[in-house]
Amino acid sequence: MHSDTPHNDKNSQHTTNAQCTETTLTHFTPSGEAHMVSISDKSDSHRQAIAEGQIHVSEAVQRLIIDHGHKKGDVLGIARIAAIMAAKKTADIIPLCHPIPITHIHVDFDYTSTQIIRCTVTCDTIGKTGIEMEALTACSAALLTIYDMCKAVDKSMTIESIRLVKKTGGKSGDFSATECQ
Repeated sequence: MHSDTPHNDKNSQHTTNAQCTETTLTHFTPSGEAHMVSISDKSDSHRQAIAEGQIHVSEAVQRLIIDHGHKKGDVLGIARIAAIMAAKKTADIIPLCHPIPITHIHVDFDYTSTQIIRCTVTCDTIGKTGIEMEALTACSAALLTIYDMCKAVDKSMTIESIRLVKKTGGKSGDFSATECQ
């Protein structure tokens, strides 16, 4: 049975444990067909999302990055630009994402320990829907760019732990990953 009407039973969207889990998938109709969620009736509001992830690198790669010794240029600088570009293109690569105005993107890199580079991305918007996917996409692109630029030195690099750390604003309320552990 085909239905163009999205599933909007507010009673079935039960949330527990500080916005950690939902019981429905909003991108599917009751018959299981994918659709873009309507945001027409939502009000514009400030929304922010913070995502993080990390890449394990060899000592040789770490030294190359720290010393700015890569022949292709500043690895983290290029990864930062890749993150910003990816955030702006999220709706083009994630099928049911709404294109949204991004008002700010901040990309930061730090070494959490020897041979681990953490990327943290903060995205802001004033709009009708959240900016979580833009932050997650940006973080992923930054880490993939580090891998791409350094794979000639070390193909065994590992990207992991890409996650939403925090979100604020919007109808569903705030979320903090630390409250969900």
